[in-house]
Amino acid sequence: MANVTFSSPLLTKDVTVYAVAGDTHTLLKIAQKNKIPIPFECEDGDCGSCVIEVSELSNKPFMAQDLTEKERATLLAAGKLSKEQIQEAEVNDRPPPYRLACQYIVRHEDVLVKFSGEPGVV
Repeated sequence: MANVTFSSPLLTKDVTVYAVAGDTHTLLKIAQKNKIPIPFECEDGDCGSCVIEVSELSNKPFMAQDLTEKERATLLAAGKLSKEQIQEAEVNDRPPPYRLACQYIVRHEDVLVKFSGEPGVV
């Protein structure tokens, strides 16, 4: 079980929704279900339009799923993550702050998700 708080200039206030831990729906699907306007185009991890910044809100260890290959390549090409950040994430088993909403699957943790509302911009 997790609480996901969305924060964006597009929202009149932060919105917190409940996400079922272990559900295989992506953060983008959770946002769509709750009418949170995260921009997206391909929904496949190729375009980078759904880039978000994720930070933990609880004292639990951050357990988010590792970067997918597509997510890694897209965020690296867009300049959102460096090779060093990706290597650190892999070595320390700690996901980086920038993710793609169409690839990110929520785990049992409370997170803050920030997005600008502009495709490809956090």
